[in-house]
Amino acid sequence: MPVYLLNRELEFPQPEDANEEGIVAVGGDVSPERLLVAYQNGIFPWPVKGYPLLWFSPDPRFALVPAKAHVSRSLRKVIRRGQLRVTADTAFEEVIAACAEVERPYQHGTWITSELREGYMGLHELGYAHSIETWRGRELVGGLYGVAIGRTFAGESMFASEPDASKVAFTTLLGHLAMWGFTTVDCQVHTEHLARFGATMWPRLTLALTLALTLPLTLRHRSPRRPPPRRNGSFAFVGGSSSTRRSFVAFGSSFARARSGLKTSPRA
Repeated sequence: MPVYLLNRELEFPQPEDANEEGIVAVGGDVSPERLLVAYQNGIFPWPVKGYPLLWFSPDPRFALVPAKAHVSRSLRKVIRRGQLRVTADTAFEEVIAACAEVERPYQHGTWITSELREGYMGLHELGYAHSIETWRGRELVGGLYGVAIGRTFAGESMFASEPDASKVAFTTLLGHLAMWGFTTVDCQVHTEHLARFGATMWPRLTLALTLALTLPLTLRHRSPRRPPPRRNGSFAFVGGSSSTRRSFVAFGSSFARARSGLKTSPRA
């Protein structure tokens, strides 16, 4: 099956036109504007050494519902100890740089190129890309970053320099996403780490419908002072220090500002 070659137009083919490997298109740039159009359509970039820039929309797709995420008993204990502080959008550049330096199995070098870092930094400045940081004292010990579109958070990468640091960041994010009414965390591809949180394979069409239904919605942020209720054995953590709460209040407000100006972009 031929693969669509991108040009200067900010357009993508339909995700269902992807080949068997999930590749939708090749080429193009990673400007914030193109990245935004891609995520609106459930497409994400994944550079592979020796190839033009590849854009993916795999089927099936690894994803989870924030309100139904599973958090292990041992991780809950780590969170309750309160030794790690979690913030949001206070060190985006540092988080993406740390993610780029992580050595991962079966991967030579990093897929987070300098061009991608600049593109996501631009998305962050526009209010669409966000980071969650975990601190021990003043030291950044873990975190993650991703892109919020509609009521979907597309996770891109995470890192940890000590055990559980990225898990604490992710769990805190899940709790707030559940309270803000987010329906989906797009994990993109399978990992055992995210499977333990309850992520499963979704048909690509399910994610596409979720995006289509929620893109027009404007998020009305509520101050995260109380955790959402547990349902069907699920667990969402929203507690933490006053500094954590203040950070996430600002985090939610940036969601609202970005969502109020979001317009659906065309596809080819």
